[in-house]
Amino acid sequence: MPRSKLITISLFILLATLALPTAALADGIIIPEPPIPCQPWEDCQPFPIEQLNIRYHRVNVTIQDQIAVTRVDQVFHNPNDWQLEGTYIFPIPTDATVTEVTLWIDGEPVQGEVLSAEEARATYEEIVRQMIDPALLEYVGQGAVKASIFPIPPDGERRIELEYSQPLTAEGGLVKYVYPLNTEKFSVEPLENVSISVDVRSNERIRTAYSPTHRVDVVNESPNHIRAGYEDFDVKPDSDFALYYSIGEAEAFHLLSYRDPSDEDGDGFFMALLAPRPDVEPDAFPKDVILVLDKSGSMDWDGKFEQAQEALRFILRNLNDEDRFNIITFSTGIESYSDELRPAEEANEAVRWVDEQFAIGSTDINRALTEAAYMADNERPTYVIFMTDGLPTEGVTETDRILANFERSVTPNVRLFAFGVGFDVDTFLLDSLAQSHAGTSGYVLPGERLDETISAFYEKIRTPVLTDLQLNFGNITVYDLYPNPLPDLFSGSQVIVVGRYKGAGFVDVELKGVVNGQTQVFDFPEQRFAGDSRSSKDVFETLPRLWATRKIGHLLNQIRLEGPDEETIEQVVRLSIRYGIVTPYTSYLVTEPAPLGQEEQDRIAGEALDEMEAMPAAPSFGQDAVEEAAEQGAMSNAEAPSNEPMIVEGITVDEVVRNVGAHTFVFNNGVWIDTAYDPEMLTTRVAFLSDDYFELVAASPELAAAFALGDRVIALADGVAYEVVAADEDVPPVDVPEFEAPEEEGSLGESQVAAEEPVLVDSEVSVSIFDGGCFGMLGALVFLPLAVVRRRW
Repeated sequence: MPRSKLITISLFILLATLALPTAALADGIIIPEPPIPCQPWEDCQPFPIEQLNIRYHRVNVTIQDQIAVTRVDQVFHNPNDWQLEGTYIFPIPTDATVTEVTLWIDGEPVQGEVLSAEEARATYEEIVRQMIDPALLEYVGQGAVKASIFPIPPDGERRIELEYSQPLTAEGGLVKYVYPLNTEKFSVEPLENVSISVDVRSNERIRTAYSPTHRVDVVNESPNHIRAGYEDFDVKPDSDFALYYSIGEAEAFHLLSYRDPSDEDGDGFFMALLAPRPDVEPDAFPKDVILVLDKSGSMDWDGKFEQAQEALRFILRNLNDEDRFNIITFSTGIESYSDELRPAEEANEAVRWVDEQFAIGSTDINRALTEAAYMADNERPTYVIFMTDGLPTEGVTETDRILANFERSVTPNVRLFAFGVGFDVDTFLLDSLAQSHAGTSGYVLPGERLDETISAFYEKIRTPVLTDLQLNFGNITVYDLYPNPLPDLFSGSQVIVVGRYKGAGFVDVELKGVVNGQTQVFDFPEQRFAGDSRSSKDVFETLPRLWATRKIGHLLNQIRLEGPDEETIEQVVRLSIRYGIVTPYTSYLVTEPAPLGQEEQDRIAGEALDEMEAMPAAPSFGQDAVEEAAEQGAMSNAEAPSNEPMIVEGITVDEVVRNVGAHTFVFNNGVWIDTAYDPEMLTTRVAFLSDDYFELVAASPELAAAFALGDRVIALADGVAYEVVAADEDVPPVDVPEFEAPEEEGSLGESQVAAEEPVLVDSEVSVSIFDGGCFGMLGALVFLPLAVVRRRW
């Protein structure tokens, strides 16, 4: 088997194994109760919470000037041949101040009860004890709405709707909205459809929007109005949905950070969001665009050349008034629209020139790129957009020589963006060109439209506002930044930087860049790097996995382009296991016994290196090479951890690998084991459902979320490994520590709304249920299966 194919298979399996959603807060669920409570002295069989299907889950959110109204619509289906009834529970997000809650079941208002965090904890614990199922423990510390629910007949449905309002917090112009989505994991079957639509309007300009948890589509309707959407099918969501949007008139810099000082190195993770001011005038930032198009004979197949021509027409018609451009087409030879860069006012004439082109001949990539390099000057930002569907077959054809020739000819202000069309492209050449010249590479697969891909890309880079970016974080040491170097900043877009940091506290951050040939400096004072993020439930817990995703993507690209080495493979193996990121090296998370301590990781990395060095180098072209390059490129530029379900060697990944907060757990021999646990560590044993067990749950939200995985767990908190053992095991009393509380967040921005704990202003809740409806609800229903008797061993 070729070496790169082996890398793709063995490394991809681990990535597929670990790219799992992160467990977090909860929306509404229906949890069936045993008809007869299990008594402590009885040997009872656990009664599973998963008794119902959720047909679909639709969420519509409207945000007007930081007041969010969330409308949830779900349908619960009873697939059993017995009737279910119970109690609806909606856990309130920990940092939300919720007001004006309204609940309906099948269209009729239902009386609800608002529970404080302490009252809700007692309810969760009671359910856990009765059902012998710890799944609700992750919601300890949150308040809840509770309401009685009418029975659902066999094969029947209940439509539950919930509407609630909440003011949103904002600090430094960054507004956060979180929708608790993860209780859908309690559905027996995957949801047929889940969708979240967010409509944001603000009196202030909206600079940018971003989700660190899900891949969303953002549409800018106007400077003060955006829409963001997420949709998926046949899934079991188990991570919260978060959306951040930035408001204000000036340039934006937002810093998000997460740090657990008990981790192995104790260093933190951060994300920096950079957004330009929203009132940028395109003509104030002129640029040069050089379009390099392959017109060899192969481009004539499947309409590729016609699509490329349409893409060029779109770019030419959307040049800014002060831009300059030129076009180079290449096959056996090259042909240029002009000998020099031309003003945007000639775009219509250039469109006619494009219309006259046709595909014929072979492929002289070297000469075309060299011509483009000589054509650029150093007066302006210059963007070379290079499109090809084939390998070099004319002139200089050696990849290394083509790269060297371009490097010698090009000026530092040139950014190259390469697009490969189909499978017969040299991924090594395209990726190396883009990485060496501050651009990106993309692949248009068979069946995808080249014109749509190029047009959407050009819209993003149409107006550069800051180039040659540099960040200075003062006395905070930062390292392992991705992307590095930083890309240019464009109007209407954002730059998302992730990295690691040492230390903590408030610092003044400096952003330096070039505007129209002049260096400018922007200062962003009092940016906070967290010192301790433990014991807080927050979407910032996804930052370690996002950073690890990007770093692994970078390392895999490095292996592919430069060849394997021991240090790089060891990093991939270690990061994949620790943070639950699917890579081609890590099928062992599914196939090998856990825990995978340092000794096992060293063995796996060594075996992978030996196998790769023994294999011949795989070609850099073909379907496998293109798909591998596209996957690794997506990882290195990821904006959120992957939530896609995977099956590896016939095993459904989320059945054996789970991400809980910032930790990854592997299920082995009936035990969920934290991948940060090493077999040489001693464990503190605690009996399942014992008083010590619930004391630990109450003391540490981090442990509560981990214990919710099952009745046998090994989890780390504050550097201590806690092992949940069988309820009847004789274990010594546990000295429950006072876990470190997260530090104060510091002063709040002027527009921030703060509350000491989640609050529901209304003392009563209105609820209703729909028979045979098609929508769903936010909350949790605890149902009683009337036709089922408690089962004893």
